[in-house]
Amino acid sequence: MQIKDSVILITGGAIRVGRAFGLYFAEQGANIAFSYLSPEENPEETKKAIEALGVGALSVRTDVSDLHQIERLVTETMNRFGRIDTLINGAGIWLKSPFLEISEKEWDLSISVNLKGPFFCSQAVAPIMQKQKGGVIVNITDLSAFQVWDSYSHHAASKAGLVSVTKYLAAELAPYIRVNAIAPGTILLPPGASEEKITWSREKSLLKRIGTPEEAAMLIRLIIENDFITGGIYPVDGGRSLV
Repeated sequence: MQIKDSVILITGGAIRVGRAFGLYFAEQGANIAFSYLSPEENPEETKKAIEALGVGALSVRTDVSDLHQIERLVTETMNRFGRIDTLINGAGIWLKSPFLEISEKEWDLSISVNLKGPFFCSQAVAPIMQKQKGGVIVNITDLSAFQVWDSYSHHAASKAGLVSVTKYLAAELAPYIRVNAIAPGTILLPPGASEEKITWSREKSLLKRIGTPEEAAMLIRLIIENDFITGGIYPVDGGRSLV
């Protein structure tokens, strides 16, 4: 699929990695629609940065755990651009608690945002892509789906579930819709990360450095452009999964 002049919908696209994805694909000539959760994410600033690259942009406030809000996000994207070529399910939440302390509320929130959201966003765009006879869905999982991380069992369950959903959707939505996932390692540390955390993250990579959101976006670009890729889960982790 060609990226230039296409329409890419990114959930969680106002800040951090999602914002970097939007800017990267805008530089490639794609029109960008993105969701955000709170005005504190400064979606208008992201929208203006995308438009400054000469493409169209749309921001829609959306809680991806709410099906009605998902439907509105897709409807507004279609009203603005008339098509959706790629969906990047980037909205996510990181919750950390020891297993014996995880509450039902924490469990439900992790599953609702990280698994239910991508599932129903994909369900909402799939009929559009089928009618177009072409489309790509890219889910963002992470290494917790394959490794054991202390105090992240609920998060890992949501991401492992997303791996399974990716494979099922690839099988059910073929041949017109291709579905894949990427599994980033450390590509963007939180603001104010300690030197100890930075050093630890570097040492956990075989390449002895932290990755960038743009390097993850480059992998997504390959997935979009190569029409013979579907059903795969692709790490972009500097070899961390081997350590």
